[in-house]
Order: sequence, then C-alpha cells, then structure tokens
Amino acid sequence: MTAAAPSQPVRNVVDYELLFDCVHCGLCLEACPTYAISRSEMDSPRGRIYLMKALAEGRLELDADAARHLDLCLGCRGCETACPSGVHYGRLIEDARTFVESNYSRSPLDALRRRLIAAIFPYPGRLRKLLAPLRLLESVGLRPALEAILPRSIRAWLELLPTSSRGLAVLSRPLTEPSPNATTVLVHHGCVTQVLADSENKNTERLLMAAGYRVAHLEHTECCGALDLHSGNRARALEFARANVRAIIRSGADSIVSAASGCSTAVAEYGLLLKDDAGLAGDARAVAGKVTDLSALLLASKRFAMPEFRCAVTYHDACHLAHGLGVRDAPRELLRSIPGLVLVELAESDMCCGSAGSYNLTEPAMARALAQRKAENIAATGADYVVLANPGCEFQIAAELRRRCAKTRVMHLADFLAMVMNSANGNPR
Repeated sequence: MTAAAPSQPVRNVVDYELLFDCVHCGLCLEACPTYAISRSEMDSPRGRIYLMKALAEGRLELDADAARHLDLCLGCRGCETACPSGVHYGRLIEDARTFVESNYSRSPLDALRRRLIAAIFPYPGRLRKLLAPLRLLESVGLRPALEAILPRSIRAWLELLPTSSRGLAVLSRPLTEPSPNATTVLVHHGCVTQVLADSENKNTERLLMAAGYRVAHLEHTECCGALDLHSGNRARALEFARANVRAIIRSGADSIVSAASGCSTAVAEYGLLLKDDAGLAGDARAVAGKVTDLSALLLASKRFAMPEFRCAVTYHDACHLAHGLGVRDAPRELLRSIPGLVLVELAESDMCCGSAGSYNLTEPAMARALAQRKAENIAATGADYVVLANPGCEFQIAAELRRRCAKTRVMHLADFLAMVMNSANGNPR
C-alpha cells in the first residue's frame, strides 16, 4: 500500500499525479541498466520515483546526492516495458531533469561540459566546424598520434567519434520511379546523424525508393529536441518541436522515419509535448501519428526483396525504438528474410549500451561499464555483424569493440541492407 497523497505538492518537480501510478512492485529493477551495474535502489526507477516524490513534497532538498541519482538515469525507458502498471517514467524523468537544471548549481566543470554539449550537438553547422581540425589531422594519418597525447577524459570522447571514412557505401542499385499513388515518406536527418553518419540517412532514403516509396525532403532539418528533453532544457525542446511540426506539415509526407531511433521517438511524442499549444496541438498530433520505422515500411512493400548474403548477424535493440516505439520484431523479420543470413539472438539485447544521447559524454564511467557488458554479450554470439537502428549505439558499441580488437563489425540497419544489396555476388567480412 502507498501512503495517502498530500492535497498539493509544495514543489513543481513532475506531474505529481503520475507518481502514484507506481505501486513499488520492483519489477522494473532488473530492467534498469544503472541498477544492474550499481545494485543500488536509488539508481533504480522505483528509487528515483521515491526521490521525485520526496522532492515534490518538500521532504528532501535538491542536493548533490539527489541530483546525482537523477543524472545517472539513462532515460532508456526499459522500465516502462517491464512495468505492469503503465508508469510514464520517461515523462517523469524528463520533468525531473528540467527541475534539476532550474534549481541546482552544478560544479563549474560539469556545467561547462553540459553547456558545450547543448551549444554544439543540436546544430550540425557548429559540429562540423568543431570537427574540421580533427578531420584534417585524420586525412594525413595523425589521428592516432593525437589520441595518444590527449588526456584520458578527452581521449575517451574522441574514441566515440567514427572516422571520416567509415567504409560504408550508399546503395547503388538502380532505382525505379514510384507509382503515382505511392506513399510519401520523410526521412528526418537528425542533427548529429547528418554530420557523423550521413550514409544512414542516404541509405534509408534509397532503400525506401527501391521499395517503391516516394521520398520527401525538408529544406532545413532542425534538431528533433530529444537531446534537450533528456538534459532538462525543455524550453528549447519545445522550440525545436514547433519548427519540426511546421516543416513536416509543409512537406506533405504520409509517413516519417529517422535513422536515429531517439529522433523517431521524440517526433512520435510531439502530440503530448505540444498539447497545450493552441496553434499547433492538432498538427503536432497529426505529425506524431505519422511516425513509423524503416523495417516496417520495407516489409510492407511488395517491390522489395533482398539477395543472398551468407553471414551471422546479431541484433541490438536501440532503447527508444524498442521501449519508446515498441519496434522489436520487424527488424529481425527483415534480417531473417535475407537468404543465407543466420540471426543469432543477443543476450540482454534491449539493455542500454550506455550511449543514450549525450550520456556517454556526461557519465563516462557508467556508460563504459554498460558498453563492456554489451560487448561481452556480443562476443558470446560469435556474429560477424551486430546490426542496430541508432547511430549513437553504433558509435558506443564500435568504440568498445575496437578497444577489444574484436572482429565483429557494427552497422546501422540501413547501411547493412545497402551493403548486402551492393554485394549481391559476394560476402565481404
């Protein structure tokens, strides 16, 4: 039994009534990555809900310890899948982080790190300029030398960045014109994805065209707002959401996909995010209802077929695709449709790898522990490839596999399918 709720909370931390959906059964604990590593109740969803309630009721002050437990949450929403009571934990943690950012004074170093991430990552132009010197050093073969002399903390960040030449080709299969009544699909290019993994955007679009869909384009792609929602900058997230809703409505798209599952989930929740915006609430609900997944669209097409490709593949469930959108079976079904491919199930496939947007930059120790756990499970499969549907997961897992000199190659689903179609008569490793 839970204690009777006070008539009113004394602080606006979260939507207070949502806290009482939790019956404290504890079924979420083993689904929580931070609890799996720390075994600390306060680093579990149930523990954090207790913490939010205590903050809201004024029984606890927002000190460094309270902020730490909230910061350490990945926002992966694995607990939502495990919860039998339908607790909206994702909404709770996002609101709690907005409260933290408005009411807690971080250390100068932590505050600077978070400000830099917020100032750079949602803006592709800024990110490209920041990476330009690294790309120049990389072009003359000096990236390893740079990594060798950098402080350990900076080197860990640099290891997450893919090389400028990821060795991934864009689908070269001849494309046919879509039929006049073809579904129009918009591929949201994301902010980080278009800079660090644009092959995923291009291959997503070309795969859709090969399947008979008409592809729409945005004149300018705004950040979806996910990074800000996860880090407590709700005001700017709302600005990004409004800009995206207006642009998507103008595009006339029937469906929306993204190579980044976090972006897809953010767009799918625009209806809730903008429900109080009198001018955009209806359009936001319409946009949210258009979100789907690449694998589902390809499976639905009668014009799409995969050639033979002999290899062993394991599949990692990106958190927001699995727990936010509930997409699990379609990517696996698509992979199984490839003649010669053997799909090996991955233990803890939906356990977060530690990427979680910018989490691996702000919480490197926990992120690394989760990456190591993921890499050990991948190694146990003996797979040639680990396929996934989120660029952040790709960078995080690939960095850990490189540290281990593992032979398993990490690939986004769109890039993997493009490789298979480009290599119809071969089987490169």
